[in-house]
Amino acid sequence: MKKAGILNSDISRVLSYLGHTDTICIGDCGLPIPDEVERIDLALCFGEPTFMRTLEIVAGDMKVEKIVLATEIKEQNKEVLGQIESLFAGQDIEVEYVPHTELKAQTKQCKAVIRTGETTPYANVILQAGCIFA
Repeated sequence: MKKAGILNSDISRVLSYLGHTDTICIGDCGLPIPDEVERIDLALCFGEPTFMRTLEIVAGDMKVEKIVLATEIKEQNKEVLGQIESLFAGQDIEVEYVPHTELKAQTKQCKAVIRTGETTPYANVILQAGCIFA
């Protein structure tokens, strides 16, 4: 039995498979997930688990070098954007903004999409794996 870290076996497995520049997505409950991409569905009900709590847990167990957000989050969900910025503050992480349609298209390249119960708009992020050694 695991002693620490992420207990969800699917998330733990996907994170351990990631190589440098591979991507995963954490999304709200409405984000469409391409059929060819692994779906890790955590949604229990509207709002549970939250996008931010899921992102905090995953980012704590993953070396992230870049995040991709929808441009629309800047105007449509400033609260969550502020929380994302606080989470990654002081880290050398590139932030890219793309139109929401482009973010959805990029999920086709992700190793997995983690679906949360989040119901606020544009609460979606693509995390790109960094390298854990120099």
